[in-house]
Amino acid sequence: MPITTTALPYGIRDTGIKALPAPWTTPGSLVDLPYARTWSWSESEDFSDLRGDDQTIASRGAGPQIEVELENGGLPLEPYKLIAGGATVDTGTTPNMVKTYTKLATDARPYFKVEGQSMSDSGGDVHAIVFRAKLTGDIEGEFADGEFHVTGATGNGFPSAEAAHIGKLYAFVNNETATAIS
Repeated sequence: MPITTTALPYGIRDTGIKALPAPWTTPGSLVDLPYARTWSWSESEDFSDLRGDDQTIASRGAGPQIEVELENGGLPLEPYKLIAGGATVDTGTTPNMVKTYTKLATDARPYFKVEGQSMSDSGGDVHAIVFRAKLTGDIEGEFADGEFHVTGATGNGFPSAEAAHIGKLYAFVNNETATAIS
C-alpha cells in the first residue's frame, strides 16, 4: 500500500533532542523531552523588491529561516541542559540523591538537533526535524500556585553540517507505519 499523499498529523506523541557539539557534524545520544506539549516552527524569508516605473518588477529572497518553539511540562534537567547550556551534577546516595542544574554567566547556549513525532490520522506518523537549532529567544517557566511548571523556549534553525544532511534546514517525514524517533 503506498504512503498516502495526505498526512493528517494529530497531537504530539514524542519530542527528542540531541546535542550538536562543534563542528556540528555528529549528533549526540537522543534525550527525550518527557512531557512535550508543543513543538512548533515557522518558516520566514526576507525579500528585497526591485521597483521601477511605479511598479514592483521582481522580488528576491535572502534564503529561508526557521523559528522553533518548544514547550515541555515539568523541568527535566538533562534536556534543559542540552538546550540551555550549563551543567548538571548528581550528589548523594539513595534515598537522598540530589540533581543540581547550574548555569554560569559564561555558559553559551549550544546547538542541538530536535525531532518531534505526531501520529497521523491517515495511518503511520509524521516526524518534523530541525537539523541544527539554537535557542536565541527567551527560555521561560513559572512556578505558580495550583499549576504545573511548564518550560518554554524559542530559537532559530540553521543549515545542517551533518554529512548526510549538509545544508538541510528542516524536514517532514511521513511514515506509513509509526516509527520511533531515532
